[in-house]
Amino acid sequence: MNIQKKFDLTGRVAVVTGGAGLLGVEFCKTLAEAGAAVAVVDLNPASANGTADTLTKNGYKALAIPTDITQPDSVNAMVERVLSEFSRLDILVNSAALDPKFDPDAAAKGIAPGAFEDYPLDDWNAALNVNLTGMFLVTQACVQPMLAQGKKGSIVNICSTYGLNGPDQRIYIKDGQRVAYKPVYYTVTKAGVLGFTKYLAAYYAGTEIRVNALTPGGVFNNHEDYFVKNYSAKTILGRMANRDEMNGALLFLASDASSYMTGNNVVVDGGWTAW
Repeated sequence: MNIQKKFDLTGRVAVVTGGAGLLGVEFCKTLAEAGAAVAVVDLNPASANGTADTLTKNGYKALAIPTDITQPDSVNAMVERVLSEFSRLDILVNSAALDPKFDPDAAAKGIAPGAFEDYPLDDWNAALNVNLTGMFLVTQACVQPMLAQGKKGSIVNICSTYGLNGPDQRIYIKDGQRVAYKPVYYTVTKAGVLGFTKYLAAYYAGTEIRVNALTPGGVFNNHEDYFVKNYSAKTILGRMANRDEMNGALLFLASDASSYMTGNNVVVDGGWTAW
């Protein structure tokens, strides 16, 4: 098989959770361009429809499926819809996750938003529910058709450099004043994603169901100048990532190009974790 064929996803069906998010949109576009039919799974119906409509207008196969990944009935209905429309399921990209949400009352209490000492239990529980339990529920449902299709498929779990290292809270300082903290749940849940990845890869030994992680570094999303400067100074390449710079790694993991790879983690972070 030539190298271009290894990256070809023609005839395959992909589910992307968080498919209308910053990276989710890129992942959906990448998989569609490689030939896959893509289910854009997102909590926001309008955003999911917008992403799917853009893909279909450009000649790709895409379907929006609004889904609450924390609810088993919603997840199961999503998989049933995928199978009804496309008859199979070959690729799962677990990209849905809560972005850090800081306690709006923290500043009034004299504590910087996101501080560990006063981080709200409700926010902690919500993050665990989406970032870990949601990934568990979606994977549990999506692996069933993979098993039925000859025990073959590719699962890609989106991690973060903050799942590998503790956050450097100094980058959240502006003009000598602390603006915020990266909250505790982010590192904890993203580290859990790696554990989940290794567990599943080992569990499906003896099959062709492969499970890997993709760990992006910081992706520019109209951040303030102080943050871009602080973050970029910590990377070897001296900048934040562009939103399309995870796409090559994502396609590699989803396709046959990574057919001898499972239980591993591809880090695309501009060198953040190398020094």
